[in-house]
Amino acid sequence: MSANRAERPARPAAGSARSARAARPARPDPPAPPAPSDPSAGPERPAEEPRLAVGGPARSRLRRTLALALPVPVIGLVLLLASGHLTLPLDRIVTIEAKMASKRDFFENPEVRRILMKHGFRVHITRMGSRDIATQDVAGYDVVFPSGQPAADLITRERAKAGDPVLTYRPFVSPIVLATYREYAETLADADIAEPQPAGPSAGPAGPLYYTLDMGKFLQQTKQGRRWDDLGIEKHGVHNGNKVLAQTSDVCDSNSGGTYLGLVSFVWHGNDAPGNGEDADRYARDIKELLIEQGLPGSERAETYLSVDGKSIAPISVIYEHQFLAHQIRYEAEHGEPDDGRVLLYPSTRFVTEPQLVALTGDGERLGELVTEDPELQHKAMELGFRVRDATSGSTSDQLAAFLADRGIQVPVTSADDTKAVLPRLPLLERMIQTVGECPPAQSSQQDAK
Repeated sequence: MSANRAERPARPAAGSARSARAARPARPDPPAPPAPSDPSAGPERPAEEPRLAVGGPARSRLRRTLALALPVPVIGLVLLLASGHLTLPLDRIVTIEAKMASKRDFFENPEVRRILMKHGFRVHITRMGSRDIATQDVAGYDVVFPSGQPAADLITRERAKAGDPVLTYRPFVSPIVLATYREYAETLADADIAEPQPAGPSAGPAGPLYYTLDMGKFLQQTKQGRRWDDLGIEKHGVHNGNKVLAQTSDVCDSNSGGTYLGLVSFVWHGNDAPGNGEDADRYARDIKELLIEQGLPGSERAETYLSVDGKSIAPISVIYEHQFLAHQIRYEAEHGEPDDGRVLLYPSTRFVTEPQLVALTGDGERLGELVTEDPELQHKAMELGFRVRDATSGSTSDQLAAFLADRGIQVPVTSADDTKAVLPRLPLLERMIQTVGECPPAQSSQQDAK
């Protein structure tokens, strides 16, 4: 063994080693030399420092004790408490499968998602137009949310016929509006086709954000082939040789397109809706030219309108009020003032869409109740521009008006005229949509319209 390595004295093997130590005289001052090695004792081990016994963490000892003494489920609960994660949600998160049209804006908002998650819901959305939602299979979905009543009625009728009725929820409403830009609104006002709404103290230096549009006069401009240059838009620094008309989403796909078709037909025929299939066909032929002049319809009119190039693509677009108001609320939060370059035209003959969330399963019903009744979600809907229904009375509240006024955003007036557009009965409206848009028929609509 190496001479520079400390060694532990060998363990006494027999009486010989013990006798050798006894025969050696005692010397108190110097330390005793190591005893000679005994070959029979085996290899010697090096000397070790005394060990300081340090116990493991109390939590580790707890875990070892639990592992021996308690069943696995109890161990998990106690360890959750010991690790400080007891506040993590223990309830399951339900994933809601949903088909939604434009009202998906609400469910895609990050804050709404957070609130829904707090209540145990995650919503997975399949996007499509309202009419597509109504005419395609809904198997495997918990809810569908078309943007208006006609599409929702298609679904509820079919489910009732199949002996599987469903519940519907109406958390908020949003009027159909014509979104445009200030130069175009002022041109219509100069031609006595539109009238500015009183702005009050919230009006910006550029003027009001809202105008009331005479729908009859406006449609006459389209019928007569009038162009924006003919109306004198050059006075407002714009040149546009295109026809005066409103552009919509595809009537075959969207609720806004189909609803605007019904509104145009009602106004064009002296505030009258068709009463039978023959009238529906004739009314649809009468207005087809007014609607197809726009050319190929776009899929998302609000996105186009709010884009940088929106003015050059579509001077007037049919959208929902909440889409415009949500933009103004965001713009004011970022810039400290409203976007006074974009304005709304409210049709003199008004029509308020009533989107219906259709619950197809028990989880869907729970979601519908939550969205309709939860104060936090209702307040968030208002912040996104919706007219929220009062849960106690069923009417839309005045909270949106107060919310806008607090931010210096002009509060709109839907219409001073109480004339409200009446849509045709559902089968007749479907028949008109098919005629104007040359769309594939919806389920069961043709036999119902006879």
